[in-house]
Amino acid sequence: MKITPLHTLSAVFVALSSSSYAASIGDTEFNYGGYIKLDSMWSDYSAGAPAGSSVSRDFYVPSTTTVGDDNDSDTVFDMHARQSRFNFGTATALDNGKQIKTKIEIDFLASAAGGNERVSNSYAPRVRHAFVTYDGWLFGQTWSNFQNVAALPETLDFVGPAEGTVFVRQSQIKYTTGAWSFSLENPESTITTTGGVRVATDDASLPDFTARYTHKADWGHVVVAALARQLTYKVGDVDANESSFGVSASGSVNLGEDNLKFMLTQGKGLGRYVGLNVAHGAVLNNDELDAIDSTSGFVAYQHKWNRQWRSTALYSFFSADNNTDLLAVSGDPTESSQSYSANILYSPVKRLTFGAEIKHATLELESGNDGDMTRLQFSAKYAF
Repeated sequence: MKITPLHTLSAVFVALSSSSYAASIGDTEFNYGGYIKLDSMWSDYSAGAPAGSSVSRDFYVPSTTTVGDDNDSDTVFDMHARQSRFNFGTATALDNGKQIKTKIEIDFLASAAGGNERVSNSYAPRVRHAFVTYDGWLFGQTWSNFQNVAALPETLDFVGPAEGTVFVRQSQIKYTTGAWSFSLENPESTITTTGGVRVATDDASLPDFTARYTHKADWGHVVVAALARQLTYKVGDVDANESSFGVSASGSVNLGEDNLKFMLTQGKGLGRYVGLNVAHGAVLNNDELDAIDSTSGFVAYQHKWNRQWRSTALYSFFSADNNTDLLAVSGDPTESSQSYSANILYSPVKRLTFGAEIKHATLELESGNDGDMTRLQFSAKYAF
């Protein structure tokens, strides 16, 4: 019988349906995974709740914490399953003994083509990862080489230490050799213009460059990463640019069944790379860019009560060193943000987790104007 593409495709689906994780056809192994997650949240904002369409109603985004009069306190309830995700990958063995691997992953958070909660909650999927690897090279979209995903603590919130962590997924070319990895990544600048307006520009003539070293040991791991990039603003007759640099140290320490995770990041003009863009990269002043210095970090401790119960306590912070001489241009920028959280997680069976988490977050602007948010979150998650 002649083998057609339709037969091959049918064989893939039959093979996948017979196994929870992987199947092989010829020299190619197919695998899939993901999870289903429901989040329920009561959020109390000291200065009024953000609009229902705000991404911060789905997960904690530091820059969206409302500031102002405490008399405007407002509590809102939200429930969604948008964090649920699915990934699909392949691994093909080659005649030279090496492999070509691919991965694509989607979820439904923060998608540009969002749905609504009136009838069907039909939210569009968004690409998280889409890349191919071969012989130490990676081509495609995935976590920035400047970020250490393994340092992120286990939280119910989508990010967790949102203001204190490097958190970026983007297109890149990365090469890894031993403990070292280097990448050229997609550039994008967020610039503050007159009146504190944020402008996202894509005018850089060079990619962002990162270098990273990872040390692993029985006690845990540590990562040191560096970032160099060009901030740009090219609008009308203005052609401004400024160099940006940053360094980040992060890792985890095993303490018996428990663990301690941490990150500390400092740099000039880091902007969107830290804190979910809680501060911009630079201020445009007299056709020149003035990069914003910042320091951020977090520390998290996870305790295993027994085989089924565990808890994580977390502290996260961000601090910007704004040039106060430019406030007439930059408006009232973020000066600091911090959050505390603690949770209790219960897994009655493998891959099924129920949890409760309390988070308290504050945001302060350069003027001293501030606000806070307290969130109680319940989640149910099944990973497959």
